[in-house]
Amino acid sequence: MKQQPRHFLDLWPLPASELRTILDEAHARKAARNGAPKGTADSDAPLAGRVLAMIFEKNSTRTRASFDMAIRQLGGESMVLNAGDMQLGRGETIEDTARVLSRYVDAVMIRANRHSDLETFAHAADVPVVNGLTDRSHPCQILADLMTLEQTGIELKGARIAWVGDGNNVAASLIHAAPKFGYSLAVATPEGYRPPQGDVERARSEQGRIDLFADPFEAVEGADVVVADTFVSMGDKDAEQRLADLSPYRVTRHLMDHAAKNAVFLHCLPAHRGEEVDADVIDGPRSLVFDEAENRLHAQKAILRWCLAD
Repeated sequence: MKQQPRHFLDLWPLPASELRTILDEAHARKAARNGAPKGTADSDAPLAGRVLAMIFEKNSTRTRASFDMAIRQLGGESMVLNAGDMQLGRGETIEDTARVLSRYVDAVMIRANRHSDLETFAHAADVPVVNGLTDRSHPCQILADLMTLEQTGIELKGARIAWVGDGNNVAASLIHAAPKFGYSLAVATPEGYRPPQGDVERARSEQGRIDLFADPFEAVEGADVVVADTFVSMGDKDAEQRLADLSPYRVTRHLMDHAAKNAVFLHCLPAHRGEEVDADVIDGPRSLVFDEAENRLHAQKAILRWCLAD
Protein backbone atom coordinates (compact mmCIF):
# COMPACT_ATOMS: atom_id res chain seq x y z
CA MET A 1 0.00 0.00 0.00
CA LYS A 2 1.35 3.42 -0.96
CA GLN A 3 2.46 5.57 1.96
CA GLN A 4 0.36 8.68 2.50
CA PRO A 5 2.23 11.99 2.11
CA ARG A 6 3.10 13.98 5.22
CA HIS A 7 1.00 17.12 4.91
CA PHE A 8 1.48 20.20 7.11
CA LEU A 9 -1.99 21.74 7.05
CA ASP A 10 -2.61 22.64 10.68
CA LEU A 11 -1.04 22.21 14.09
CA TRP A 12 -3.95 20.24 15.57
CA PRO A 13 -3.13 16.81 14.08
CA LEU A 14 0.55 16.84 15.06
CA PRO A 15 1.62 15.60 18.48
CA ALA A 16 3.71 17.93 20.61
CA SER A 17 6.74 15.67 20.15
CA GLU A 18 6.65 16.10 16.34
CA LEU A 19 6.32 19.88 16.62
CA ARG A 20 9.19 19.90 19.10
CA THR A 21 11.32 17.96 16.60
CA ILE A 22 10.53 20.52 13.88
CA LEU A 23 11.44 23.46 16.13
CA ASP A 24 14.66 21.81 17.25
CA GLU A 25 15.68 21.28 13.63
CA ALA A 26 14.88 24.90 12.82
CA HIS A 27 17.18 26.09 15.62
CA ALA A 28 19.93 23.66 14.58
CA ARG A 29 19.84 24.57 10.90
CA LYS A 30 19.91 28.28 11.64
CA ALA A 31 22.94 27.86 13.91
CA ALA A 32 24.73 25.58 11.45
CA ARG A 33 24.71 28.19 8.69
CA ASN A 34 27.18 30.21 10.76
CA GLY A 35 27.04 33.31 8.58
CA ALA A 36 27.22 31.50 5.22
CA PRO A 37 26.05 33.52 2.19
CA LYS A 38 22.28 33.23 1.95
CA GLY A 39 22.35 31.69 -1.51
CA THR A 40 24.54 28.74 -0.53
CA ALA A 41 22.98 25.40 0.34
CA ASP A 42 23.30 23.82 3.77
CA SER A 43 26.32 21.53 3.98
CA ASP A 44 24.16 18.39 3.88
CA ALA A 45 21.77 19.71 1.17
CA PRO A 46 19.12 17.20 2.32
CA LEU A 47 16.57 18.06 -0.38
CA ALA A 48 18.92 18.10 -3.35
CA GLY A 49 17.01 17.22 -6.50
CA ARG A 50 13.62 18.03 -4.93
CA VAL A 51 11.28 20.66 -6.36
CA LEU A 52 8.74 22.71 -4.37
CA ALA A 53 5.77 24.25 -6.20
CA MET A 54 4.37 27.39 -4.56
CA ILE A 55 0.77 28.34 -5.39
CA PHE A 56 -0.41 31.84 -4.48
CA GLU A 57 -4.01 32.97 -4.39
CA LYS A 58 -2.98 35.93 -2.21
CA ASN A 59 -0.15 38.42 -2.56
CA SER A 60 2.90 37.63 -0.48
CA THR A 61 6.30 38.94 0.57
CA ARG A 62 7.56 36.83 3.47
CA THR A 63 5.84 33.56 2.51
CA ARG A 64 7.09 33.70 -1.08
CA ALA A 65 10.65 34.76 -0.27
CA SER A 66 11.10 32.54 2.77
CA PHE A 67 9.83 29.33 1.13
CA ASP A 68 11.86 30.04 -2.00
CA MET A 69 15.04 30.49 0.04
CA ALA A 70 14.12 27.55 2.30
CA ILE A 71 14.05 25.00 -0.50
CA ARG A 72 17.20 26.50 -2.06
CA GLN A 73 19.14 26.31 1.20
CA LEU A 74 18.02 22.70 1.55
CA GLY A 75 19.51 22.00 -1.88
CA GLY A 76 16.31 21.92 -3.92
CA GLU A 77 14.50 24.21 -6.35
CA SER A 78 11.17 25.99 -6.52
CA MET A 79 8.57 27.11 -9.02
CA VAL A 80 6.03 29.88 -8.41
CA LEU A 81 2.47 29.44 -9.68
CA ASN A 82 -0.03 32.27 -9.32
CA ALA A 83 -3.53 30.81 -9.20
CA GLY A 84 -4.87 33.38 -11.65
CA ASP A 85 -2.31 32.33 -14.26
CA MET A 86 -3.14 28.61 -13.97
CA GLN A 87 -6.01 26.59 -15.38
CA LEU A 88 -7.49 26.88 -11.88
CA GLY A 89 -8.39 30.40 -12.94
CA ARG A 90 -10.41 28.96 -15.86
CA GLY A 91 -12.30 26.36 -13.88
CA GLU A 92 -10.04 23.30 -13.70
CA THR A 93 -10.86 21.36 -10.57
CA ILE A 94 -8.64 21.56 -7.52
CA GLU A 95 -8.40 17.76 -7.53
CA ASP A 96 -7.14 17.60 -11.13
CA THR A 97 -4.58 20.31 -10.45
CA ALA A 98 -3.32 18.41 -7.39
CA ARG A 99 -3.02 15.14 -9.31
CA VAL A 100 -1.13 16.79 -12.18
CA LEU A 101 1.31 18.72 -9.98
CA SER A 102 1.97 15.55 -7.99
CA ARG A 103 3.49 14.11 -11.20
CA TYR A 104 5.83 17.09 -11.61
CA VAL A 105 7.05 18.19 -8.17
CA ASP A 106 7.96 16.74 -4.77
CA ALA A 107 5.90 19.07 -2.55
CA VAL A 108 3.41 21.92 -2.84
CA MET A 109 3.01 25.01 -0.66
CA ILE A 110 -0.31 26.83 -1.00
CA ARG A 111 -1.28 30.31 0.15
CA ALA A 112 -5.03 29.96 -0.25
CA ASN A 113 -8.18 31.98 0.25
CA ARG A 114 -10.24 29.09 1.64
CA HIS A 115 -8.99 26.41 4.01
CA SER A 116 -11.43 23.95 2.46
CA ASP A 117 -9.63 24.32 -0.89
CA LEU A 118 -6.31 23.50 0.78
CA GLU A 119 -7.83 20.36 2.30
CA THR A 120 -9.34 19.34 -1.04
CA PHE A 121 -5.97 19.78 -2.75
CA ALA A 122 -4.14 17.78 -0.07
CA HIS A 123 -6.68 14.95 -0.21
CA ALA A 124 -6.07 14.53 -3.95
CA ALA A 125 -2.28 15.09 -3.91
CA ASP A 126 0.30 12.32 -3.84
CA VAL A 127 2.99 14.66 -2.46
CA PRO A 128 3.19 16.66 0.79
CA VAL A 129 1.15 19.87 0.91
CA VAL A 130 2.04 22.78 3.22
CA ASN A 131 -0.36 25.45 4.42
CA GLY A 132 1.29 28.79 3.63
CA LEU A 133 -1.81 30.63 4.92
CA THR A 134 -5.58 30.20 4.70
CA ASP A 135 -8.59 32.01 6.08
CA ARG A 136 -8.61 29.53 8.99
CA SER A 137 -4.98 29.23 10.09
CA HIS A 138 -1.33 30.16 9.60
CA PRO A 139 0.70 27.36 11.23
CA CYS A 140 4.07 28.20 9.62
CA GLN A 141 3.91 31.68 11.13
CA ILE A 142 3.32 30.35 14.63
CA LEU A 143 6.30 27.98 14.51
CA ALA A 144 8.46 30.94 13.47
CA ASP A 145 7.02 32.97 16.35
CA LEU A 146 7.70 30.26 18.90
CA MET A 147 11.21 29.79 17.54
CA THR A 148 11.79 33.53 17.98
CA LEU A 149 10.64 33.44 21.59
CA GLU A 150 12.89 30.50 22.40
CA GLN A 151 15.78 32.21 20.63
CA THR A 152 15.38 35.22 22.92
CA GLY A 153 15.42 33.02 26.03
CA ILE A 154 11.70 32.61 26.77
CA GLU A 155 10.73 29.10 27.84
CA LEU A 156 7.42 28.32 26.19
CA LYS A 157 6.10 26.04 28.91
CA GLY A 158 4.56 28.31 31.51
CA ALA A 159 4.93 31.49 29.46
CA ARG A 160 2.03 33.93 29.20
CA ILE A 161 1.23 35.23 25.69
CA ALA A 162 -1.33 37.96 25.00
CA TRP A 163 -3.00 38.44 21.63
CA VAL A 164 -4.61 41.85 21.07
CA GLY A 165 -6.93 42.74 18.19
CA ASP A 166 -8.84 40.61 15.69
CA GLY A 167 -9.22 36.91 16.53
CA ASN A 168 -8.11 35.95 13.02
CA ASN A 169 -6.32 33.01 11.40
CA VAL A 170 -2.98 33.80 13.10
CA ALA A 171 -4.70 34.01 16.48
CA ALA A 172 -6.36 30.66 15.73
CA SER A 173 -3.01 28.95 15.12
CA LEU A 174 -1.63 30.50 18.29
CA ILE A 175 -4.57 28.86 20.08
CA HIS A 176 -3.86 25.53 18.35
CA ALA A 177 -0.25 25.59 19.59
CA ALA A 178 -1.03 26.45 23.22
CA PRO A 179 -1.74 22.92 24.50
CA LYS A 180 1.15 21.56 22.40
CA PHE A 181 3.79 23.80 23.99
CA GLY A 182 2.31 24.57 27.40
CA TYR A 183 1.98 28.35 27.29
CA SER A 184 -1.17 30.14 28.39
CA LEU A 185 -2.87 32.52 26.00
CA ALA A 186 -4.90 35.65 26.73
CA VAL A 187 -6.95 36.89 23.78
CA ALA A 188 -8.40 40.42 23.82
CA THR A 189 -10.94 41.22 21.10
CA PRO A 190 -14.09 43.31 20.70
CA GLU A 191 -17.42 41.56 20.35
CA GLY A 192 -17.75 40.12 16.87
CA TYR A 193 -14.01 39.58 16.44
CA ARG A 194 -13.46 36.66 18.79
CA PRO A 195 -11.51 33.63 17.60
CA PRO A 196 -13.48 30.52 16.59
CA GLN A 197 -15.14 29.08 19.67
CA GLY A 198 -14.46 25.55 18.45
CA ASP A 199 -10.72 26.23 18.53
CA VAL A 200 -10.94 27.65 22.04
CA GLU A 201 -12.95 24.67 23.30
CA ARG A 202 -10.65 22.14 21.66
CA ALA A 203 -7.53 23.77 23.12
CA ARG A 204 -9.13 23.78 26.57
CA SER A 205 -10.12 20.11 26.17
CA GLU A 206 -6.44 19.35 25.51
CA GLN A 207 -5.44 21.12 28.74
CA GLY A 208 -4.56 24.41 27.07
CA ARG A 209 -5.31 27.57 29.02
CA ILE A 210 -7.11 30.09 26.81
CA ASP A 211 -8.55 33.21 28.47
CA LEU A 212 -10.84 35.58 26.55
CA PHE A 213 -11.08 39.29 27.35
CA ALA A 214 -12.76 42.41 26.04
CA ASP A 215 -10.27 44.72 27.79
CA PRO A 216 -6.77 44.65 26.24
CA PHE A 217 -5.20 45.94 29.46
CA GLU A 218 -6.58 42.97 31.38
CA ALA A 219 -5.28 40.59 28.73
CA VAL A 220 -1.71 41.89 28.73
CA GLU A 221 -1.41 42.10 32.51
CA GLY A 222 1.79 40.23 33.39
CA ALA A 223 2.22 38.81 29.86
CA ASP A 224 5.69 37.81 28.68
CA VAL A 225 4.72 38.38 25.04
CA VAL A 226 2.27 40.73 23.33
CA VAL A 227 1.19 39.83 19.79
CA ALA A 228 -0.73 41.92 17.25
CA ASP A 229 -1.70 41.72 13.60
CA THR A 230 -3.13 44.05 11.00
CA PHE A 231 -6.72 45.15 11.58
CA VAL A 232 -7.62 45.01 7.87
CA SER A 233 -6.49 41.97 5.87
CA MET A 234 -6.51 41.31 2.11
CA GLY A 235 -10.07 40.78 0.96
CA ASP A 236 -11.75 42.63 3.84
CA LYS A 237 -14.38 44.95 2.40
CA ASP A 238 -15.32 46.70 5.66
CA ALA A 239 -12.07 48.51 6.39
CA GLU A 240 -13.61 51.61 7.97
CA GLN A 241 -15.81 49.59 10.31
CA ARG A 242 -12.94 47.30 11.31
CA LEU A 243 -10.64 50.22 12.07
CA ALA A 244 -13.34 51.85 14.20
CA ASP A 245 -14.09 48.65 16.12
CA LEU A 246 -10.47 47.64 16.66
CA SER A 247 -8.79 50.99 17.31
CA PRO A 248 -9.04 50.61 21.13
CA TYR A 249 -6.85 47.49 20.73
CA ARG A 250 -3.87 49.30 19.23
CA VAL A 251 -0.66 48.28 20.97
CA THR A 252 0.83 51.40 22.51
CA ARG A 253 3.75 51.85 24.86
CA HIS A 254 1.18 52.42 27.61
CA LEU A 255 -0.37 49.02 26.90
CA MET A 256 3.07 47.36 26.81
CA ASP A 257 3.79 48.87 30.24
CA HIS A 258 1.00 46.70 31.66
CA ALA A 259 2.74 43.54 30.48
CA ALA A 260 5.66 41.94 32.32
CA LYS A 261 8.75 44.11 32.78
CA ASN A 262 10.75 42.41 30.01
CA ALA A 263 7.81 41.61 27.74
CA VAL A 264 8.50 41.44 24.00
CA PHE A 265 6.35 42.35 21.01
CA LEU A 266 5.56 40.19 17.96
CA HIS A 267 3.77 41.00 14.71
CA CYS A 268 3.72 38.79 11.60
CA LEU A 269 3.92 41.78 9.22
CA PRO A 270 3.01 43.69 7.16
CA ALA A 271 2.35 46.29 9.85
CA HIS A 272 0.48 49.57 9.74
CA ARG A 273 2.03 51.95 12.24
CA GLY A 274 -0.60 54.05 13.98
CA GLU A 275 -3.34 51.48 13.37
CA GLU A 276 -2.74 48.17 15.20
CA VAL A 277 0.59 49.24 16.74
CA ASP A 278 2.46 52.46 17.44
CA ALA A 279 5.80 53.09 15.81
CA ASP A 280 7.62 53.41 19.12
CA VAL A 281 6.55 49.85 19.98
CA ILE A 282 7.21 48.02 16.71
CA ASP A 283 10.44 49.94 16.12
CA GLY A 284 11.46 49.93 19.77
CA PRO A 285 13.83 47.72 21.76
CA ARG A 286 11.12 45.27 22.86
CA SER A 287 10.13 44.40 19.30
CA LEU A 288 11.28 41.11 17.77
CA VAL A 289 9.40 41.47 14.49
CA PHE A 290 12.39 41.27 12.16
CA ASP A 291 13.91 38.28 13.96
CA GLU A 292 10.42 36.79 13.69
CA ALA A 293 10.31 37.46 9.93
CA GLU A 294 13.76 35.93 9.44
CA ASN A 295 12.76 32.84 11.37
CA ARG A 296 10.01 32.11 8.84
CA LEU A 297 12.87 30.87 6.67
CA HIS A 298 14.38 28.58 9.28
CA ALA A 299 11.07 27.21 10.56
CA GLN A 300 9.92 26.44 7.02
CA LYS A 301 13.15 24.64 6.23
CA ALA A 302 12.43 22.37 9.17
CA ILE A 303 8.82 21.90 8.05
CA LEU A 304 9.91 20.92 4.53
CA ARG A 305 12.46 18.48 5.96
CA TRP A 306 9.72 16.94 8.11
CA CYS A 307 7.33 16.65 5.16
CA LEU A 308 9.94 15.06 2.91
CA ALA A 309 11.67 12.86 5.47
CA ASP A 310 12.72 9.55 3.93
